[in-house]
Amino acid sequence: MFSGYHDEKKVPAMSTDLLYLSSADIQDLQITPTEAREAVISAFRDNAAGRNVGLPKSIITIDPYSWFISMSSASEGDSIAAVKWVAIIPVEGTQTRSLINGLVCLSDYNTGAPIAVLDGNSITLIRTAAMSAAAAIYLAPETPATIGLIGCGLQAFSHLEAFVDLFPSLRKIYLLSRSVRSAERIATAASEKQLDPIIATGPEELLSQSEIVVSMVPGSPGLKPFLDARSLPSSAFASAVDGGRSWRPETFAAFDRLVTDSLEQYTSPLGASGTLVDSVKFEDDLVHLASGSSRPRAPMRALFGFQGFGVADLALAGLAIRKARALGVGAILPR
Repeated sequence: MFSGYHDEKKVPAMSTDLLYLSSADIQDLQITPTEAREAVISAFRDNAAGRNVGLPKSIITIDPYSWFISMSSASEGDSIAAVKWVAIIPVEGTQTRSLINGLVCLSDYNTGAPIAVLDGNSITLIRTAAMSAAAAIYLAPETPATIGLIGCGLQAFSHLEAFVDLFPSLRKIYLLSRSVRSAERIATAASEKQLDPIIATGPEELLSQSEIVVSMVPGSPGLKPFLDARSLPSSAFASAVDGGRSWRPETFAAFDRLVTDSLEQYTSPLGASGTLVDSVKFEDDLVHLASGSSRPRAPMRALFGFQGFGVADLALAGLAIRKARALGVGAILPR
């Protein structure tokens, strides 16, 4: 068990016990959107100051839509190091299994001893929405009333939670999905949060009415970009969880700012095929914004296109094990 804390934020010194947190365990922790967002911003601020490190993704490509991915990060101040291992393997005809499966493994920074294994899918859901919300603090309209979600899977639920928490001004939500049933599930959840849900008939309706847009379109054979940035209001924020693959590349010029999570890792948005769009470049990143960059005042269209940065997973995993130890959640495994 932990023997003591370095300070309020830090992960305490570790024993040889190995903590395992399942998906259900992580849900039991009830990590709030505010907690997740603040952990992510702190991790990006620390990265800007050189207090943590996150390495670029290492990818084993099986085919154009199947990968094994590893993301490594470490923080001396938080006394932890992490690697997230993710498999993205579509299996035809399998509806009950997620095409994305991951684990996060944590080690003590000082001793190298493994200290925890966490369900990577749950951590990724929380951290991805937290990253979108963190970027919105610096790039979105200050009091948006409308939000549009493109793709209504699990990420849509986590983004709904994150943005309702960040922007109490939200009143209306537009939904676009290949599955009407999925859109209806998000609509029900949105209604419970006092938002007026509208299932859009097409992308133009959603884009033209939404001050915030989150695109969450998975890569698939034959995907053609269908989102036109020129349809957005003059003051709007788009978070491309899909890296940008669902946006028509020739319309990226309609954005006044193009921002990613880490310029050291990503230079351009993704195209539908998964390759970088060479015609445009990201001009800023969340590392810089979180370091103290002032909030822009003029109305603008901003795109936050990202593929994930290991320090965000490190932050959420560290937060999870701190809460798990405090609440007695999870299983202790012998080594």
